[in-house]
Amino acid sequence: MNLTLATDDTGGPEIFASLQGEGPSAGMPVAFVRLSRCNLACQWCDTAYTWRFEGDNRPHRDGIAFKRKANQVTLSPADTAERIAALGQKRLVITGGEPLLQAPALAEMLGHLPDIAVEIETNGTVAPLVRLDVRVDQYNVSPKLAHSGNPADRALIPERLDAWASDPRAFLKFVVASPEDVDEVLALHGRHRFRPERVFLMAEGTDSATLRARQVWLSELCLKHGFRMSDRMHIHLYGDTRGT
Repeated sequence: MNLTLATDDTGGPEIFASLQGEGPSAGMPVAFVRLSRCNLACQWCDTAYTWRFEGDNRPHRDGIAFKRKANQVTLSPADTAERIAALGQKRLVITGGEPLLQAPALAEMLGHLPDIAVEIETNGTVAPLVRLDVRVDQYNVSPKLAHSGNPADRALIPERLDAWASDPRAFLKFVVASPEDVDEVLALHGRHRFRPERVFLMAEGTDSATLRARQVWLSELCLKHGFRMSDRMHIHLYGDTRGT
């Protein structure tokens, strides 16, 4: 079974080395692999080229429909692992799209990378496959709030949120666009009993000016409620670009 990956600006698979820009591992040197396809559709998604292909009418604020053939590439798990290993990093971040949709092929890929630490970035709606789960050191779980445009019954599945709340490897990262969004985080926090030190609030934005403006009030809310704040370091360094 092959993996379906997103493409970089050259049309090759989006596999690259960079610094992790978000969450608990921010600033760490890592290898990234970005997979294609997602079961949700966030209207502000900054990687819509992984899912909003021509013929997909799910709403997105940019209104762009991408050509599937130009934005997807398939590789075998072994070939993908070889490209990752060539980057020489000790830690791997698997992102998307929604990576857990391709769990069997990911498990096979990681079988070729026995000595690398693994982070998976997920929207939290898909239960991990056991033979993949045993290889994961950290889950960066980003449940989608109402402002994402996803219906709650698809984006916020109670049994999955309970499972993430009890997994010591899981960190919760909520994308916040307005102070009112934090009320929704607090309601979920009360219902699922997330550990506050494992909850990150991250401003929505794809440019430094927007992020900095929102972080002014977001930092105050993090201080008030005991949550952590995540920046988007890669946006400040490279802008909203692929392969960074």
